[in-house]
Amino acid sequence: MGQTIIEKIISEHSDEEVSPGEIVDIRIDVRAARDFGGANVVKNIRDHALPVADPSKTLFTFDCNPGGSDQKYATNQQVCRDFARQQGIGVYDIDAGIGTHLAIDGGHAVPGSTFVSTDSHANILGAIGAFGQGMGDVDIAQAFAFGKVWFKVPPTVKIVLNGTPSASASAKDITLAMLRQLGANGLLGYAAEIYGEIVDELDLASRITIASMATEMGGIVALFPPNQAVLDFCSAASGRPVEGVFADADAEYHSVIEVDIEGLTPKMSRPGHPEDVVDVSSLDGTKIGSAFIGSCTNGRFEDLEIAAEILRGRKVAPGVVLKIVPSTDRVWRQCLEAGLMDVFKEARALVSNAGCAGCAAGQVGQNGPGEVTVSTGNRNFAGKQGKGEVYLASPAVVAASAVAGAICLPDQIPEEPAIFAADAPTTAPSEEQGTQTGTEGKPPKLKGRVWVVEQDNIDTDMIFHNRYLTVTDIAEMGQYTFDNLEGWEDFSSKAQTGDIVVTGKNFGAGSSRQQAVDCFESLGVSAVIAESFGSIYERNAINKGFPIVVADLISRGLTDGQVIEVDLESGSITLPSGETTPGQFSKVQKEIYERGGLLSR
Repeated sequence: MGQTIIEKIISEHSDEEVSPGEIVDIRIDVRAARDFGGANVVKNIRDHALPVADPSKTLFTFDCNPGGSDQKYATNQQVCRDFARQQGIGVYDIDAGIGTHLAIDGGHAVPGSTFVSTDSHANILGAIGAFGQGMGDVDIAQAFAFGKVWFKVPPTVKIVLNGTPSASASAKDITLAMLRQLGANGLLGYAAEIYGEIVDELDLASRITIASMATEMGGIVALFPPNQAVLDFCSAASGRPVEGVFADADAEYHSVIEVDIEGLTPKMSRPGHPEDVVDVSSLDGTKIGSAFIGSCTNGRFEDLEIAAEILRGRKVAPGVVLKIVPSTDRVWRQCLEAGLMDVFKEARALVSNAGCAGCAAGQVGQNGPGEVTVSTGNRNFAGKQGKGEVYLASPAVVAASAVAGAICLPDQIPEEPAIFAADAPTTAPSEEQGTQTGTEGKPPKLKGRVWVVEQDNIDTDMIFHNRYLTVTDIAEMGQYTFDNLEGWEDFSSKAQTGDIVVTGKNFGAGSSRQQAVDCFESLGVSAVIAESFGSIYERNAINKGFPIVVADLISRGLTDGQVIEVDLESGSITLPSGETTPGQFSKVQKEIYERGGLLSR
């Protein structure tokens, strides 16, 4: 039987002929840590007296807060710099840009290679036909120290893009069309391969846009078979000839998903849910207060060039702020040389140095309470990019909306922009902070009262918001648990040692932050039981030795305060009625749990 792209890459890097579902150790060609996760990686390595396997394959990338404008970020960056000097590790410092883009542009990652980072959009590497995976601090420390990590071979879904989009549509619109069809967890646990007549025509920037948002569909990675243009780019970047990895003709796919993009028109995600996709025309005239162009999804030169063509000779609407952040310093300089910076400044846009921007809460791009933003980013979770509302769209739509002062299609920019009416000021909601306790011991059975959170797709910003990313002391984390989840803001003040959280599908979607696991440990919560987990979150919990169990308990009618018992030996769960129901707690989980975490030796 033939193999898919991901199966070939993992086979090559594990020296085993692999199939979906198998767990193997894979060699990691490039391992990177960012400025918010990097300090915790260093701490893990030092606390466990671990080595660095190969400094030449190891990187730090400071892309979350390129200005070092927050003292804790600045401290974390300096911790990484000091460690890098001691170990001979390369550093892409605050002037360089987004780490995943630098991995491609710097020739570190090439088609068929493996790359991990403390960045949940490391699967951008799928754009060049490479395996990229976002992982938490423990995983990355393991990769730094030993050059490999364990990985479960995912099944592959074949996605076929049928038809030709309208001339007004872009790669972002194709991505949003996929997201509308697949939803927030349609690719949960899967790798995807992207095919269709249009695919060979897509440039690298377009492939990056689509690959980056596999995360928002729950996917492990979305892989493009590299065309000649991509191979030429990667050969030039790496300084050596590279070849692509392609699926066998008889490769076996879990399923084939066809996405109709014939005549596709511009799309937009409504606030709070990237998968809540509608036609831009249906939101025409919605007043905005700010606009953002950038992010790892739409910060390439090609994206900014499209925006510049719309902004040329125009001004951003009065009262509207347009923020532009190139993905890398190379892109920044391309914009300067091509005259795009003049266009942006004449249009009254704020242009920042390269980096992640608002997604990471460390740079321009955040909004305030009641503010409406149109953004080229990949996420618009509540609170992710500030206290306001965020709509996701293409660079063209965002630029047009900034000029119009309201959501607008590029060919329908009015002569006079929409102006703000006098309105009452908004205030930020208060934040409640609770108490914290600790927990110790690794018992084979867990018995505790439940908290039933009847919700799917609870993302990591709801669990542990990105404004707390610089917190590295687990003892401090518990007080922030669920404080961005509507109706559960006071969870930390009510939780007790031994409690168990019961929830729905895709728990832990979104970011790669380890704190979204550690905050439960801080409170003394003994386990989380969900129908399914976000792929990165699942790894983070397992590697930390925190019990997560896959089971559908929402449908069993549990209520807050009832007591259940979880047998980690068998995975079975005893309900309040005395009835038992099966749950999944794998052998790998059990082994890591019993020894106190992946890094405990």
